[in-house]
Formats: sequence, structure tokens, C-alpha cells
Amino acid sequence: MPSKTLSSTKYLGVFDHPEFDDHEQIAFCREPAAGLQAIIAIHNSNRGPALGGCRMWPYKSEQEGLRDVLRLSRGMTYKSALANLDLGGGKSVIIGDPRHEKTPQLMRAMGEMVEGLGGRYIAAEDSGTSVADLKTMAQSTAHVAGIQDKEGPDGLMRSGDPSPATAYGVFVGLRAAVSHCLHTDSVKGLRVAIQGVGSVGLHLARYLHQAGAQLWVTDIYPEQIQRAVDEFQATAVAVDDVFKLDVDVLSPCALGAILNDETISQLRAKAIAGAANNQLSEPRHGQMLLDRGILYAPDYAINAGGIIDIANDRVGFERERLIKQLDGIYDTLTTIFQRSAESHTPTNIVADRLAEERFRKNDKSF
Repeated sequence: MPSKTLSSTKYLGVFDHPEFDDHEQIAFCREPAAGLQAIIAIHNSNRGPALGGCRMWPYKSEQEGLRDVLRLSRGMTYKSALANLDLGGGKSVIIGDPRHEKTPQLMRAMGEMVEGLGGRYIAAEDSGTSVADLKTMAQSTAHVAGIQDKEGPDGLMRSGDPSPATAYGVFVGLRAAVSHCLHTDSVKGLRVAIQGVGSVGLHLARYLHQAGAQLWVTDIYPEQIQRAVDEFQATAVAVDDVFKLDVDVLSPCALGAILNDETISQLRAKAIAGAANNQLSEPRHGQMLLDRGILYAPDYAINAGGIIDIANDRVGFERERLIKQLDGIYDTLTTIFQRSAESHTPTNIVADRLAEERFRKNDKSF
């Protein structure tokens, strides 16, 4: 570990944190000269090195950042296991405003912290970071992924960015959700509200628009809303109003913990199918959705396209193999929905059980 990486024992209460889930390692990182304050969390590495995005966000406190990185790293373990990838789960967060505080020096300093973990954690792009940022990090570490130029699911070349693959996987998973709850294989005329039209949300909007869906969009950045309105004839709505819309599907594509007591009580959508991580504020909210008859596509099952895309880089990228694996998200979710209906068990619990059988037993052939 580099000398500027602080031991988690400095932070009292981490092991008693409500989001701590037998995490293998938590590193608190600081480099004053670069303005770096970051946390790296490795949840589980039974299936392989922990791969997960490096997020930069203006968290209000270190505790808020810690909560996010613990939840996100755990989700990556489950995501990789459910996708049958030879990878574990990890995540990192940089505390700061990516629009005003990000510098090449900061990203290189973050790369040094990642390098100090000796390959146990592999970083990729995430909210607030880009492929260009990861390439800057790669000047300090070999342990980054998702920076190769390659062909996306739409046939267009891209510079490592996994967001098109994530969006395509969400589109596939959304189709599985409406097939299960609305008994239709077509999204034509479907009413979809997208919360967050950043890189993934905008790509998803494009897939849905091309398939004939009607779109409502919201975001914290007005220019991103306007782009979706201009390109896809979407209807703009206020951030707080998106949960109240009378739509077929709500697609959360921003930050997590947005499905809670207040928002669930407002929902009029028949299904939740989006790219955001950790959408349930608490696990019990999966039961609350089930009780209300709202189908929930577990986030780490439907948004696995990005990790599938990056995993393909590590074994030699082939577009045909990528598309086949992304299309497999449909079957994974269909299995989860069917088992949930048969057992009257929330879909998040069903998905957890499937993933746990894989990473806890280290059974890659499950």
C-alpha cells in the first residue's frame, strides 16, 4: 500500500457501518498536493480481481462517500457473479466536483493509489469520470480497464466507453420486464420516463426512441434534458415529478437510493427498469414494490452491460460475443421474474440468492 493510503482502522465504526458487508478491504486515500480525497472498497474477490468504476462526486461528507462506495462495491460483486464473469466486486469514489475540481494531477494521484493495491482492484470509468480520465490514471497504474477503442452494440466505434453497452443491456432488460408484466414483446408506443439522461440514459433514450417509445426525461443538468428533448422528442419534467408520472416504465439512470417510502408511494409506473446502481434505498423496498404490484428489474442484473463490455476487453474483444452476452440479460431477468412470481418473493431477493450461490461457492459453472 502506498504511504499516502490510510488504513481503514483510522475510521472508527467502519466495521459496524450498516452498509459494511464483510468487505475484504477499504482504503482511505489522500494526496493533498493533488487535492485527492478518495475511498477504494473491495467487497469480494472469490471469483477474481475486484473490478468496478471510479466515481467522482461532490459528496457532502466522507460518510456519504463511504456509504456510496460500500453499496456500490457490494453491488459489483453481485453483478459480476450474476453475469458469470471471472471477476470480483470493487468500487472507488473521489470526493469532489468533477466539473470544477478534476485535474490530470488528481487522476494520476488516484492511479497511484490503485497501483498500490497490487491488482486487487481494477478501475473503470463511472459517474463523474470518463475514458480520458482513466487513460490519465493509466499513466500511474496498469490496473485500469475499458479504455480500448472498439465497436459498440450499435456498430459505431467508441474509445473504450462502456455506456453504450450498459444502455443496450438496459434496453434488453426493459423489454424483458414489459414482456413479463405487460405481455408484449414490443416497446412501440410504450410510455417510459428516464430519470437521468447522462451518457447511459441518453443512449437508452436513443434505443427507445428508435423502437417507437414515448419518452419523458429529467436530470439535474438542464442542458442534458434539452438534448433529449431535441433529439428524441422527449417531454421534459421536473426532477421531483418523475415518480408521479402515469407511465408504463420508470427507468432510473442517475444515482442510487431513489426508491424509498416516499417515492414508491407516488409511483404509477407498472415496472422499474433502469441503469442506476443501488436503486432501492433499503432491501425492504423490494417487498414494498412487490406489494404494490410494481415489477422491479434488479439494478445489478439489468445494468450489467458495462461490466460485461469491460470483461470482454480482458479476454480479447469480439463484438459478436459481446452482443450475445448482452442479449443474455433478457433471459437472466426472465428467470428472476418467473421465480419471484412463483415464490411470491421480491425480485431483489431472488437475484441476490442467485448471485450468492455463485460467488460464495466460487462456482463459475452454475
